[in-house]
Amino acid sequence: MPDDPNWPRASAWLSGEHAADPACRLAVLGAPLHLGSISPGDAHLAPAAVRSVLHRLSTYDLEFDRDLSRVAAADLGDLALADTRPADALEPIASAVRNALAGADALVLLGGDNSITRPGCRGISSGLERAGLLTLDAHLDLRDLDPELSNGNPVRALLADGLPGEQIVQVGIQPFANSHAYYQVAREAGIKIIPVAEVRAMGIERSVEAALDSLDQQVDAIYVDLDLDVLDRVFAPAAPGSRPGGLTPADLRSAARMCGAHPKVRVMDLVEMDPAKDVSEVTAFAAALCLLSFASGLLRRFTR
Repeated sequence: MPDDPNWPRASAWLSGEHAADPACRLAVLGAPLHLGSISPGDAHLAPAAVRSVLHRLSTYDLEFDRDLSRVAAADLGDLALADTRPADALEPIASAVRNALAGADALVLLGGDNSITRPGCRGISSGLERAGLLTLDAHLDLRDLDPELSNGNPVRALLADGLPGEQIVQVGIQPFANSHAYYQVAREAGIKIIPVAEVRAMGIERSVEAALDSLDQQVDAIYVDLDLDVLDRVFAPAAPGSRPGGLTPADLRSAARMCGAHPKVRVMDLVEMDPAKDVSEVTAFAAALCLLSFASGLLRRFTR
């Protein structure tokens, strides 16, 4: 695609091109953690894959008449985590999140696998007593913490860290992707679950609105974990845990936009993509569009 001054690219926006009077600031940081994955692969390549497709996307959200030139984006690069186990990544990621939020209104954290969610959430607040977690995920992520931390247990780890279960809402949970034992853990902890069938019945916007409203009444800051395996597998071949019957990319864009607009959402992560398994970059495009939709929502937060 040739350069066109009237068709600004999202890649240039992420590189720092924005209006002289931005309404808000968004940081983007790669956290290419992958050694704790239950399904071994190349999730550490995902941040680069997301950035690469931005060259073919614009900065204009036509549906809502918002141009991301009003958002000052700062690409903070990638943390050096490709050879790090999840247990050793807690402080590097949590510290990086705190530092990023010191200079931005919100942060998008590009995984890597789902094991980044625990340290990312730990970075939004000095303590977890007033923090909230919203996940869009096919899985509960409540596997046992033994023998080690993994992408299958970040929510269980956060419970162990002291995050109250009543301050966790999980949207899009799918049948035959979880066990009864771990569902019982969720129930006993007080986690609110909105299964995928309920999302289809309510619609994605009502589902996410209900989740955000529930958290808004209890917490000061919200962390959003957007696991790409919540998508139907036809839309996310690069998400190892995706199943038929999941959400659509349009659903996920709407969810990301709503989260960006909410005043208490500080961080959204995008996780669980193995670019080596992608087909025609369809998963990378879905992730990149969620990044841009979150930015569109953030712009609404500061210009409504």
